[in-house]
Amino acid sequence: MLPLTGLRILELGHYIAAPFATRLLADMGAEVIKVEPPGGDPVRGWGSSIDGHSVWFSVHGRNKLSVTLDLKNPRDRERVVGLAAKCDALVENFRPGYLERIGLAPAVLHARNPDLIIARISGFGQDGPYRDKPAFGAIGEAMGGLRHLTAHPGQTDLPPPRCGVSISDDLAGMYAAMALVAACWGVKVGNHRGRVIDVDLVSSVFSLMEGMLPEYGLFGWVRQPQGAAIKTAAPTNTYPCADGKWLCIAGNSDLIFKRLMAAIGRPDLAEDPRFATNAGRCAHVEELDAAIAAWTRTRTAKEAEAVLEAAEVPCSRLYDIRDCAEDPHFRARSMVMPVHDPLIGREVLHPAAPFRFDGVAPQEMVRWTGPAPGAHNAQVFRELLGEEG
Repeated sequence: MLPLTGLRILELGHYIAAPFATRLLADMGAEVIKVEPPGGDPVRGWGSSIDGHSVWFSVHGRNKLSVTLDLKNPRDRERVVGLAAKCDALVENFRPGYLERIGLAPAVLHARNPDLIIARISGFGQDGPYRDKPAFGAIGEAMGGLRHLTAHPGQTDLPPPRCGVSISDDLAGMYAAMALVAACWGVKVGNHRGRVIDVDLVSSVFSLMEGMLPEYGLFGWVRQPQGAAIKTAAPTNTYPCADGKWLCIAGNSDLIFKRLMAAIGRPDLAEDPRFATNAGRCAHVEELDAAIAAWTRTRTAKEAEAVLEAAEVPCSRLYDIRDCAEDPHFRARSMVMPVHDPLIGREVLHPAAPFRFDGVAPQEMVRWTGPAPGAHNAQVFRELLGEEG
């Protein structure tokens, strides 16, 4: 049995953040009822598809029951209230105020189910001067401070790149899932405070800024883009190799630094008192990076990786999705999981849940793929609302 078996969650989610939160919870065993508009979640039209079925939604909607309801229809809104009355939690990511405008405010839902946990995910939060501004994930990266850091030092002619996935939405979804489980525990032990959870994309990114806020508050420092390096540790960077590929090396503890220098044939640098501590290495990082890069340029990425792995120096080639899918470690841990999708009519590779529970096989956590819109209307409406036909 999965850890969240018996927890029932209603998802009023679209696009990414709320559905990502409920996907994590569903992977852990929660029963998730996904409410979609009659045409389906708009994200079903994103990315590649086969016969009109999104391969992304195969993962995004997995382990969920799909029902279709028109929230502009009074009868369907009453169905939402009825479903929420039979659930432990509800997750939504509409713009603030939308549920209130259509008669589904938390007070309405709590009138039918006082213990209901409501997790609300939005761009800027449920209050504050920006609450009514529209936002997608890119705005979370920009305003939360992340996009400033992804530039290369001194670069002015190109915009700082985004990370390539919807990191703001995913972070907000993870925080919402964590807070939801905590709030459900609070209800279990009799603490009824915190029944409404407010998570926003911008704050979720901002929360990852490590020591930057206290540095600014105390010293007025504004951390600047570091490229592939990081200001607080050295040597840690991504280095060019002879085959045009890149190798990420993290040699930033004292012992690992010594092993790294021995492996690249520069034990003299390990004995240099300037590099005896991390602070000293950070102060002279350009010299260290140049020495490491001079070595990596003489080897392919795989050759350099093999040498450093033998010396127990943390390192990795930069993987693309093909490398991930074919890597024996990902395969051994079932992180790359072939799952038959009946809508697509063939096997689809799913990323497994990134958490493990003792006694639970990873395959047990992917019970079915993303269903068709409304695939469970009859089942859910009959079992929870008592409707027939």
